[in-house]
Amino acid sequence: MAKAYLDQLTVLLKQTTSGRFKNIKLECRHFFSGAAVYVNAKVCMSLTPVGFAMKLPEKSRNILLNAHGAKPLRYFPNGQIKKEYVVLPTLMLEDMKTLRDWVKTSIEYVVSQPGPVRK
Repeated sequence: MAKAYLDQLTVLLKQTTSGRFKNIKLECRHFFSGAAVYVNAKVCMSLTPVGFAMKLPEKSRNILLNAHGAKPLRYFPNGQIKKEYVVLPTLMLEDMKTLRDWVKTSIEYVVSQPGPVRK
């Protein structure tokens, strides 16, 4: 089942980023029961049984949550909300121009974040 998510996410990534991010390493890999896009080794987006989720800055998350029907990301019914992520409505995945803009915002946001602190 995870392979299907990996295949779908790989296609979606190619459709939304083809030739746009030359100095950024984008990689699709298995992620729990689905797949995730890693940007320079940091998770940026995921496609799992709960939907297509993106890591975004607060302002962008609020726009999607309040005006576009996105939902907070929660992998399990009683699990914690992943505060920097939103799950996009399925209809948004069909609008490639709009989706490209959100993917760009997500990638740029993740790239701008500091890496983990090593002890």
